[in-house]
Amino acid sequence: MVNRATKPKRFDRNLIVIGAGSAGLVSAYIAAMVQAKVTLIEAHQMGGDCLNTGCVPSKALIKSARVAHLVSEAARFGIKTSAPTVDFQAVMQRIREVIAAIEPHDSVERFTGLGVECVQGYARFIDPWTVEIDGNSRLTAQSFIIATGAAPLIPPLPGVENSGYLTSETLWEEFAKRPAPPERLVILGGGPIGCELAQSFQRIGAQVTIVEMAERLLLKEDPAAAALVTARLHSDGVEILTGHKAVRFETNKCLMVEGPEGERRLAFEDVIIAVGRKPRIAGFGLEELGLVADGKLPVDGFLRTNIPHILCAGDVAGKQQLTHGGSHEAWYASVNALARPFKKYQADYRVLPRVTYTEPELASVGLTEAEAFQKGVAFEVTRYDLDDLDRAIAEGERCGFVKILTAKGSDRILGATVVGEHAGEILTEITFAMKHKMGLRKILATIHPYPTWSEATKYAAGQFGLARKPIGLLKWAERWFRWQRG
Repeated sequence: MVNRATKPKRFDRNLIVIGAGSAGLVSAYIAAMVQAKVTLIEAHQMGGDCLNTGCVPSKALIKSARVAHLVSEAARFGIKTSAPTVDFQAVMQRIREVIAAIEPHDSVERFTGLGVECVQGYARFIDPWTVEIDGNSRLTAQSFIIATGAAPLIPPLPGVENSGYLTSETLWEEFAKRPAPPERLVILGGGPIGCELAQSFQRIGAQVTIVEMAERLLLKEDPAAAALVTARLHSDGVEILTGHKAVRFETNKCLMVEGPEGERRLAFEDVIIAVGRKPRIAGFGLEELGLVADGKLPVDGFLRTNIPHILCAGDVAGKQQLTHGGSHEAWYASVNALARPFKKYQADYRVLPRVTYTEPELASVGLTEAEAFQKGVAFEVTRYDLDDLDRAIAEGERCGFVKILTAKGSDRILGATVVGEHAGEILTEITFAMKHKMGLRKILATIHPYPTWSEATKYAAGQFGLARKPIGLLKWAERWFRWQRG
């Protein structure tokens, strides 16, 4: 452990942020807004994974894939047309254009204008108060926020190093060179990334196989909701091998998997590994400071490492792996860094929504039924099926439901799952209500425009009320109105 008595008497900066993804950008922004002197250091691209290889390009791909699928289903809406022809290079070009259109939001120019000093280079801790950039210049700071993100986890399968595998980070550059999508695409991992990529590439011309070791896809999500996503993937033509474990890669682009019926050989043109992500912690001098344990960067509830003036936010903290979650953590990390030692706030993850952008979308917030059972929380379930929603009927998108967990004997919302068209948008009202401690009766009392998808939450709240009608009072009311009629 480095001697902490090396603390300098004067500092170059109030705060140094390492990494310019969502967590780093928000951390630097907050510091600049309160007039702290802040430096943001990024070795690669501003915007991090989300802008360049994650959220933005994947959602652009999903849109193109959905358009292709909609054209193929046009007859369902009374429109006669020929089957869509996918120009794969045009799709990839559009993805690049979308990234370019959003880049200014995360650019050096914007953040410099906000008062953030932006430095390109690799930062490495020399001691707890000093970082060295590219082995040259050094800066000291009162506090640091590590926001270096995470990288795809590559399992140690025999032959993986020679398999030519791709990840959610590398596929974009590789496919930008291709005239067409891969004919046979294998995706390892049935989580959100694997499912989104599988459906999209299947819809634009690839034959996709998902290999998932667990017994079902989207293991963290409500089983009934995940089943609807799985059914849609099946109907799109995706082959789904749940309960199958990847065993080894063989020559000539083959993957051996083992399932209930023994080993099976999967030939592929490309394979995407999407089994998870691991924190980016190597090369920053964190090991030398004693901050790394078992390949992770442990932090407390205030996002502090075991050196309290060095904090973390985003994927590297390992609490969650969501862009908006990184921004959420950035508020706590930056405030806790800048307000030391007078004030500190414990990060709150109770109302952190997440969305899987398949079709149908799957969105959730708070507790699932399984989590509530595990925690021993007494709850009740209210479900409203979207096949009853007028807007869903009109648009021909009746698949899905809203499921809300409430505390037993109360309308207080413990969690919710929405699966269906615009599930992420529908969930927002529930998330707002949970954050501000408003129950289902408040949602029911809110006027929702007709016909909209947002009415699904109101009707779910209505289902809650119908199941709890005051039967005794209604019987007296019936007698009263009968008496009034004479």
